[in-house]
Amino acid sequence: MNSNLSFTFMITLFIEVVTGNLGNGFIALVNIMDWVKRGKISSVDQILTALAFSRLSLVWSVLVCILASILCPHLFMNSAMLIATEIIWRVNNHFSIWLATCLSVFYFLKVANFSNSFFLYLKWRVKKVVLVTLVVSLILLILNIVVTLENTHSHINSSEGNMSDRLSNLTQFPSDLLVTNSSHVFLPTNSMFMFIPFTVSLVAFLLLTFSLFQHLRKMQVNAKRTRDAGTMVHVKALQTGFSFLVVYAIYFIFIVIEILSFGLVGDVMIIIFDYSSRLAFPTSHSFVLILGNSKLRRATLSVLWWLRCQFKDTETLGP
Repeated sequence: MNSNLSFTFMITLFIEVVTGNLGNGFIALVNIMDWVKRGKISSVDQILTALAFSRLSLVWSVLVCILASILCPHLFMNSAMLIATEIIWRVNNHFSIWLATCLSVFYFLKVANFSNSFFLYLKWRVKKVVLVTLVVSLILLILNIVVTLENTHSHINSSEGNMSDRLSNLTQFPSDLLVTNSSHVFLPTNSMFMFIPFTVSLVAFLLLTFSLFQHLRKMQVNAKRTRDAGTMVHVKALQTGFSFLVVYAIYFIFIVIEILSFGLVGDVMIIIFDYSSRLAFPTSHSFVLILGNSKLRRATLSVLWWLRCQFKDTETLGP
């Protein structure tokens, strides 16, 4: 059973690594090429490019950590190594989530229309709002790391003797030492900090929805068609925000399932949930962003058309 689950894990990991690199690499490449061509880059493209690079770093950090835990499990007998790998993942995951949250805030301030003076103040300074959001997130990141270090040190001191006993019994999946001794410490703490950007994105989505309803009422009062440019912009921004919330909510469900599974299922199942969930969110959301962005969508169609032409040329030249 362990052998089958290990094989499933490796296949799942391979698919997520490939798709994660393709999706996020494509976003970064298209925006950088457009930047070089035009000599300037828009604010939304800056956020998307930074988000793509943070997720590329996240995918590769998780991949390196997994390979190290499988090939050299003895490394994780060292508590410093265990803490370092978790902090590296936490930093990459932090920017992956918070840059996506900044994107939600940016769309909200750019698209929504309210007569409130405080909202107008923020709307006119949308770039500063995004920058302040990132700075505040850094404070939360430092707090997250401090709490994690404190909990981890206390956990390692209380279970240091059990780690060597577990290591001697590892056979088919050596990285279970890494997961089962750290996940129940890292996950609950991290999930609390992850709920903050989710709440910010949810509030931005709800306010944007309210702005759309207000806009539609004005259109009806003025006897104008409801499918005007303002409505379409609202709908597109809402689609992007809703997709982020759905993917993020699924990510949370994976984490809750993993936390509740401690002691109920085998170590290998916990590993599959842990690493698959870590890569599923940055991988899937990148393709959602591509579909929701007109420039990225056109670039995707161009690449697909080029690949189709190349395939036809190969068939023509074939025997």
